[in-house]
Amino acid sequence: MCKLCDEGKPQDHTGSRRDSRRDFLKVATATGAAVAGLNLFAARPAAADGGDGPDGTGQPGRRYIIRGGSVMSMDPKVGDFPQADVLVEGKKILAVGPNLHASGADEIDARGRIVMPGFIDTHHHQFETALRSFLADGVLIKDGSGSPSGSTTYFEFILLTFAPVYRPQDVYINELFGGLSQLDDGVTTVHDVSQIHHSPQHSDAAIQALFDTGRRAAFGFFESAGANILGTNPGNKYPTDAPRIKTKWFSSSDQLVHMIMGGEVYLGDPSTDQSWTIGRQLGLQIAAHILSPFGIRPIFDKLAVGTGGNGQIGIGPDNLFIHMTGMADAAWQKVKDVGAQVSLAVPIEMNMRHGMPPILKMQSLGMEPSLSVDVECTLTADFFTQMRSTMNVQRALVNQMILEQGNFYPPNQWPTPAAGTPALLTTRDVLRYATMNGAKALRLDGKVGSLTPGKEADIIILDATAINVAPLNQVPGAVVSLMDRTNVETVIVAGKIRKWQGNLLDVDLPHLRQQLENSRDYIFAAAGVPQNLFGSQ
Repeated sequence: MCKLCDEGKPQDHTGSRRDSRRDFLKVATATGAAVAGLNLFAARPAAADGGDGPDGTGQPGRRYIIRGGSVMSMDPKVGDFPQADVLVEGKKILAVGPNLHASGADEIDARGRIVMPGFIDTHHHQFETALRSFLADGVLIKDGSGSPSGSTTYFEFILLTFAPVYRPQDVYINELFGGLSQLDDGVTTVHDVSQIHHSPQHSDAAIQALFDTGRRAAFGFFESAGANILGTNPGNKYPTDAPRIKTKWFSSSDQLVHMIMGGEVYLGDPSTDQSWTIGRQLGLQIAAHILSPFGIRPIFDKLAVGTGGNGQIGIGPDNLFIHMTGMADAAWQKVKDVGAQVSLAVPIEMNMRHGMPPILKMQSLGMEPSLSVDVECTLTADFFTQMRSTMNVQRALVNQMILEQGNFYPPNQWPTPAAGTPALLTTRDVLRYATMNGAKALRLDGKVGSLTPGKEADIIILDATAINVAPLNQVPGAVVSLMDRTNVETVIVAGKIRKWQGNLLDVDLPHLRQQLENSRDYIFAAAGVPQNLFGSQ
């Protein structure tokens, strides 16, 4: 059920997801429901310098060519080009290289621009969009200190106080606005860990929003956060609703949104057993937060030796683990040996007391992470921030390690790194984490993550002539060390242009923002939390 399905008015949204937005608005018109989200996608031309982009992009047989940009393919076999072209037909990349011939194809002038794959976010709680910045000073759990950070906390406020009061329509607008915001930032794919499944209606609202956003996504079917602890979700169908969800929404593998099974281990052995078993029966990837608190380390130790859940649940190549802070060496070795994936949310991990991001541990094992933003109630979902933070913390740790190898007395003030010292991360490394590693983490590396002929065209065009970047001297360095969302000029998903020369297309942002603010006001009032624009003093 979508977000229009309010208080006992179920709507039928079965059928082709390709037409989901049209059908959704058609149902809304038919019912005459005066709810948040009507006319969210007002068709209009892009109000951007240089006029409208090519028409009909992403449609079968429709060709266009991106001309003259600095192309960073993120595929070693394709390579990088100071100036080259990318030819797109329908939703796929046909060719990458200099001076491509494409008679009859529309041209996009990318001179002075960087052309690269879209970013991939492997862990994002989009349902929390209306709570942005509320927890900017907070940590995970109350710590008894009485301080502002130790008192206004994620577990007590976001999960136990706000999340239980969400209605399906709140889920929808939060998911939609958060998704469009990241699309504007050049993040073309997300793993939405929505954790807001109080009922099938809530689940369907989240999924509908992911389709309506028009970007690539993995829908993470996780628990009913907070409400399952408080017992305020009598309609809860997690995890047993997974077969219905998969049949209704994910019967095709040729669509932008697919499904991942949430399998949180701190919910207890019976829940782990049930969720992981159902996920594997359905052939789904299984994701879980693995971090220092909540007593997870001993639970994870059992999973590492295959005795989790009912005594027979173990880690496998179908797992995606989020954070991985504070885990034992043997468990880490098992994660590597089976080929499980790891998603790091570095700024959040440092800010909210998850534990030190385990980037050095992964390096020591020859592993690489994908990157994720986690929660906007605390920090931005901007992917330039994720890349910079990852590079900065790793280099801070390693640089200090190297400095401590010297004694600071001449002539030994600048030590040569000792054997075995981790290599410093480069801008190219974190770009790989943000693109190809993200695709691999979500089982999408055959479709996206690089500008490879035959893959689907998830492409971003970044302005390198802008005042914060020019003159362009090094492409990876410019993207990671200088850019922000204002440099994201054009965003393409599966060949379809979704942002053109600085503006999202077919989106009524003022109306969306009003609906999000209305949802925010309801959530705070229902939760009994006063709105305070200046936080704790």
